[in-house]
Amino acid sequence: MSIVNHAAAVLFGYQSIDEAFPKVDPGHRPLGEQVLVQIRKAVKKSKGGIIISDETRKTEHDNTQVGKLVAKGKLAFCNRTTGEPWPEGDWVAVGGYVRIPKYVGDRFVMSDEDNEPVQFVILRDTDLKAEVYNPLDVRAFI
Repeated sequence: MSIVNHAAAVLFGYQSIDEAFPKVDPGHRPLGEQVLVQIRKAVKKSKGGIIISDETRKTEHDNTQVGKLVAKGKLAFCNRTTGEPWPEGDWVAVGGYVRIPKYVGDRFVMSDEDNEPVQFVILRDTDLKAEVYNPLDVRAFI
């Protein structure tokens, strides 16, 4: 984890990037030009150890627009007619972090090993808005 990510993790209560994006089997594989993004999980505690209320966590869960690209369909980042990769290549690699629109895509929830909700979204590759370099720095509007 970079120094910047570490500072954000400590500030907002994440112990690691893996806490924000726990390893969870999404149980889905995107098709065609679709991509699968795991939404950053809401923090449980503040830097000072204050437990965040369920209501606040739910609001952050619903408003977070930062995620990790988990998988892509065979036509993602490709010409839809020929199947050839776009000349500029993939905009972001699987495992990279992205910003997505709040009200786009097919969202669903799976549970992590602690039975906490982990949100995923399937959307078109062209719906990705930006690559995010420090996914723990971006805060949801609450």
